Amino acid sequence: MNRVNRRTLLRTATALGAAGLATGVTTGPAAARGTAPSPATAPGRAAGSGDPLRVQVVLFPGVEELDLAAPYEVFSASDFFTDRAVDVRYVALDGPGTITAAFGTTLRVEHGWAPDEADLLVVPGGGYARRDDPGVWAEIRRGALPRALADARRPGLTVAALCTGVMLLSAAGLTRGRPCTTHHRARADLERQGGVLKRARVVDDGDLVTAGGVTSGLDLALWLVRRELGVDAALGLESMLEYEARGTVWTAGPPRG
Repeated sequence: MNRVNRRTLLRTATALGAAGLATGVTTGPAAARGTAPSPATAPGRAAGSGDPLRVQVVLFPGVEELDLAAPYEVFSASDFFTDRAVDVRYVALDGPGTITAAFGTTLRVEHGWAPDEADLLVVPGGGYARRDDPGVWAEIRRGALPRALADARRPGLTVAALCTGVMLLSAAGLTRGRPCTTHHRARADLERQGGVLKRARVVDDGDLVTAGGVTSGLDLALWLVRRELGVDAALGLESMLEYEARGTVWTAGPPRG
């Protein structure tokens, strides 16, 4: 089934039922045509804007399966609940190819490194407890990915990370002096390297957004959906996924969305 048909089917089957009940929206003629409720307009963005929300999830050997899958699914499903297009891609620094994740899953990456073509760059973690195996430590020793992350910074790009993927941002110098969080076993390292640790599930410091341990990828993605696409989109996703966002979100300013 192609993406357009899948989107229409899910909107009619899921958005009308689960998401409609969750958001209190009455299912009427527009909903029957498969049109999801319009989200609240995110700051600086118009609902139904012609510009897609471009999300890139960074992969590397030894990346944790749940770390990479949870944000990818949340963002991929988000455009079922908004009129704004959402483009989600797995990318790898070394370009298209095959990557083996932490528990042996083989992944085909079709897109190369292009942070200049992203609005959100999401960095998962993995392998932090196994210093000699592929994973975060290996990428830090190699140095190429932290350097690329440091070079990716530009106005308009939000860099996000979850679990020990935050330590790749730390190695890139992106968390120094900034509010942030990571997996509980890496918090001491994050502080030693200059991060301002906040004991929150998600920490939003504007163009830097970080989250805690493995399952927090769901909460990170749901928060970013709420921030970028609006509350209705986040509520629709929670209902579809049968998951309620957990924990506290620390923000540098007033809540957005």
